[in-house]
Amino acid sequence: MVKSTSVFVSRLRGLPVLDVSGDSVGRVRDVVISLRTLARAPRVKGLVVDIFGRRRIFVPMIRVHSISASQVTISAQVDTRQFRRWESEMLVIADLFDRTVERPGGPGVIYDIAMGPARAREWEITDAAIREGGSMSRFRLRTGGNTVIVPWNEVPALVLSAERTTDTVVARMADMKPADVARELHDMDPERLADVVHALDDTQLAGALEELPSDEQVQVITTLDNERAADILEEMDPDDAADLIGELPKDVAEDLLQRMEPEDAQDVRNLLLYEDYTAGGMMTPEPVILPPDATVADALARVRDEELTPALASMVFVCRAPLDTPSGRFLGAVHTQRLLREPPSFMVSRLIDTGLEPMSPESGIADVSRYFATYNLVVAPVVNSDQQLVGAVTVDDLLDHMLPEDWRGSQMDGVEPREVSGG
Repeated sequence: MVKSTSVFVSRLRGLPVLDVSGDSVGRVRDVVISLRTLARAPRVKGLVVDIFGRRRIFVPMIRVHSISASQVTISAQVDTRQFRRWESEMLVIADLFDRTVERPGGPGVIYDIAMGPARAREWEITDAAIREGGSMSRFRLRTGGNTVIVPWNEVPALVLSAERTTDTVVARMADMKPADVARELHDMDPERLADVVHALDDTQLAGALEELPSDEQVQVITTLDNERAADILEEMDPDDAADLIGELPKDVAEDLLQRMEPEDAQDVRNLLLYEDYTAGGMMTPEPVILPPDATVADALARVRDEELTPALASMVFVCRAPLDTPSGRFLGAVHTQRLLREPPSFMVSRLIDTGLEPMSPESGIADVSRYFATYNLVVAPVVNSDQQLVGAVTVDDLLDHMLPEDWRGSQMDGVEPREVSGG
């Protein structure tokens, strides 16, 4: 029996997609799923959305705020680049609807697929509607037959083969932490590595690259065509992307920067201006920045962003406009712990830690480490001579530069990959 919270995919197609302010984004065209190992239900990765008939984009399920009978509401901004399907992915409507499946009583045809929430804004496939003893065209029955609802694992197309193919390897990686994916890539022979890198989506490959030793990062990025390599660099944290680009030949690096989105490329170019072992060379240009009239409620909403690391979420920075780095005049920093103790209507500018001095981009690694030890911080502001916030150094950025250069390689040889259970 289908769970009461499940949604049949056929009912999603054509639904308007709205942002939280009620503005139209487009209409749902399909649902993207990926198969998983260990007898787990296929994961729903996101929606393919038609933007006013001009292009199709991908909206991750983590951005889906709600689904109703009349609309889909999404939160935050979405990537408006053209949707690109990876080898490890399936489209429910395009690939599964009308597909013939073998049933105990004879062949049947997939009529519909149901999906439901699993945990923490994740969705998975739950059931399939099978038309037995009949046939159909897209969304229209041709002949008679009974429709039965079966669990997802009774549909062979939704069950991953036990054979160790590229698809099974990629599916196994789906629930791994980036460091564990990196460990898997590190141990692969060149042929399998090339196949898996080609099949991984940009976000997962970017996360794994950040965890690999620098020579292996270069090895992987140079096996990709330049367009995809630029896409991967856009997905990486700007400081990690800058470190990787700094390892490439100048002509290759410049070509990749030219292919990146201008805003992403500019962040990387700004970081490349600083020496490696300085605050400027270690910082990320994407801390949480708020105007002085922002409230505690505004600040807490920002630090709840699931894509923020715990370190970046531990502090917000108050600046005059513009609020992108390099910002307007830097006014100060507010600890998230302080935000939790104050009324939601308080302005953040009233809560600035006046005893916290920012670092200069030219501060060396010894000064940066003393700064963290002195103030007991996990993130620290970096402000230039014009009093603009240019970024923030996190404690993991600092550790990356303090540990021996080959520490990632040593980690590759000493950490066993693990999968996240459940789901």
